[in-house]
Amino acid sequence: MYRIFRSLLVVAITSLLLPGGISAQETSQRVGMIGLDTSHSIAFARLLNADDPPPELAGYRVVVACPQGSADIESSTSRIPKYTEQIKELGVKVVDSVAAVVAECDVVLLETNDGRPHLEQVLEVFQAGKPVFIDKPIAGSLADTLAIFQAAEKYKVPVFSSSSLRFSKGAQAIRNGSMGTISGADTYSPCSLEKTHPDLYWYGIHGVETLFTVMGAGCQTVTRISTPNTDIAVGHWKDGRVGTFRGSRSYSTGYGGTVFAEKGPQPIGGYDGYQPLVVEIVKFYRTGKPPVSAEETIDIYAFMEAADESKRRGGGPVTLEDVIRTATPLAAKRLKQLDRK
Repeated sequence: MYRIFRSLLVVAITSLLLPGGISAQETSQRVGMIGLDTSHSIAFARLLNADDPPPELAGYRVVVACPQGSADIESSTSRIPKYTEQIKELGVKVVDSVAAVVAECDVVLLETNDGRPHLEQVLEVFQAGKPVFIDKPIAGSLADTLAIFQAAEKYKVPVFSSSSLRFSKGAQAIRNGSMGTISGADTYSPCSLEKTHPDLYWYGIHGVETLFTVMGAGCQTVTRISTPNTDIAVGHWKDGRVGTFRGSRSYSTGYGGTVFAEKGPQPIGGYDGYQPLVVEIVKFYRTGKPPVSAEETIDIYAFMEAADESKRRGGGPVTLEDVIRTATPLAAKRLKQLDRK
């Protein structure tokens, strides 16, 4: 049943056009930002508000932002005063609510570091009909991830979420066929934990997103090995391929991996900065076409949810179908609680 739901959802989300008749030729748009508790907020604003931005970003400026943080995540709340001052220096108006941001912009960057309030925040954006990019993690649970895509379908508003690692040159080249048919991949990234989120959502998402960038959707089963310093999640894809993610905590790995392909093994490459992601966000604003499908994003978060469940089962295999089936009624309940329109 969940596969039918997911297929219909993918078609609906990826076929949406920008509301209000905005075309690819209309490039002057006001960007609103929700959340000033992550370095991404400042990095993205500096790129968009540069005096002489590259052509790919021209015409899109952050004009309004609201500080949003989480009282129970110290690394979130402690950053807000500094980032609020920095965003003002970039000529951005600071307001006190999501509603105030939505009222003064055309498109939205949802940058709150904490994924838990994303569903509630993005509902206000959807209800206003504004296209939105949601920074990682898209949500604080798989149920909220499903609910976000269901709400986007209801309000017919385009949305996508991604780690910046997806758009590294190496990962994109491999995804686009530079190494021929992909047989499997091993990826790695830092994987610090945040007790309020599923283990891999907080930082492991970077390496998991890289894995799915080169492997694509279609993972069926996950098993996980977990120690205080290391997590290894092994995914089995429906066509027999195997992909693994290694997350590190007490030692440095950087970002990267190896793909095993028709033309031989090849390093995937690492982090190429934020600009490739911001270019894709602006392209999304201009066209209304998400560069990452709902199906693939759901699989990524189901993979990480299944990894948590595997840990709870002592490393036993867990299917993505099972965790999505469990999360689906929870998603409906969350929407019933929060979406009153």
